[in-house]
Amino acid sequence: MVVTLLTKSAGILEPIASLLGLIMNGIFEFFNLFGIQNIALSIIIFTFIVRALMLPLTIKQQKFSKLSARMNPELQKIQAKYKGKKDQESIRKMQAEQQALYAKYGANPTSGCLPLLITLPLMFALYQVIINIPAYVGQIKGMYEAMAVGIKGVDGYDQIIKTVVGTNARISTKDLSAVDNIINVLAKLGTTAQGKLAETIPALSTSINGAYANINHANNFFGMNITNNPNWKSVEIIIPILAAVLSFVQSKQVQMKPQDNKDNPMASAMNSMIYMMPLMQFFFCITFPLGIGLYWIATSVFMIIQQYFVNRMLDRLNVDELIEKSAAKAAKKRKSPLRMSMEAASKGMTVQELAKTQTKFIENTVLEKPEVADKTNSSEVSKKEETEEVLSEDKSDKKLSTGPKSVSEIANLLKNKKL
Repeated sequence: MVVTLLTKSAGILEPIASLLGLIMNGIFEFFNLFGIQNIALSIIIFTFIVRALMLPLTIKQQKFSKLSARMNPELQKIQAKYKGKKDQESIRKMQAEQQALYAKYGANPTSGCLPLLITLPLMFALYQVIINIPAYVGQIKGMYEAMAVGIKGVDGYDQIIKTVVGTNARISTKDLSAVDNIINVLAKLGTTAQGKLAETIPALSTSINGAYANINHANNFFGMNITNNPNWKSVEIIIPILAAVLSFVQSKQVQMKPQDNKDNPMASAMNSMIYMMPLMQFFFCITFPLGIGLYWIATSVFMIIQQYFVNRMLDRLNVDELIEKSAAKAAKKRKSPLRMSMEAASKGMTVQELAKTQTKFIENTVLEKPEVADKTNSSEVSKKEETEEVLSEDKSDKKLSTGPKSVSEIANLLKNKKL
């Protein structure tokens, strides 16, 4: 079935919303094959599918958190070393040491932000689908369409609709000339306004009541209409409360362990969000239709189950092996011909010149910052053995009187020996 969008209210997110809308429409039509027409059930399954598709991003983000917990103490030492130094040379050296540290752990400073940058557009697009179900689910639109066409044939229908809507700020009645715009309004009317509309147009009262009976059956969730805003005096208030409670449980579940929080400068901000997010979700669930609260409940339930298994996986994860694999993967990316060509072009260099520069940078970093270099490549024991071997050879050649008198001369001898 081809779904015709009623209003492209998602703006620049419309392509994402359209894709998610196709998923929602497919789920609804699948259950319809078994005689089940229920938007609430479709929203729950829809949420689980979308969250499952985002699982790789979740795992990647939490692996980065593991790396950060190990890397942060060293990163803070570098920052403390150059604290208060604003000259270009100090800034350059600090950036070079930080770059070497990221290379050592195979970490990308933007890795922690990437999942969030992807999740936010998806979340906003999801809202557009859920609050505009008729725009994305063809069969639901069909339930409204026959009613909207009938209402449009009534004299003064636009004024009737505006009177029924009243002062409801979330329903726009500016342009009611198109059937699609009338459907947008009808889809946002609560059960009380629906009854008022049927009473206002007696000639269509039977068809209006019949259409809304089918629509409300599709929007039913344990006796609650998911298109309604929660009522403080109704059982509907359980939806915002449950959304907030489950959000708190899920936030506590992903809270970093004390040993990981110790050297994390963002720890206090992350801990405060554990309490802020549930409050924000409660507020939004009170403000928006129940369908949004249902989406958040489904999201939290899925995330709690998912996080349980992710935490078990991360607990068994060897951080040293993770660092080794991440560093190897990052090095492979840096050496890819396409990446090197792009980086060389951005710096106005040839690929060969860039390779020499990177090699020189790594060698200088290793010599200047042995604690950042690989331990096997900077072993003090091996340096000592090489020095003793050179001195022994010089002694056997009876050249001790003209032998090295300083650390720099010893370094030169080592260099010549390697050559």
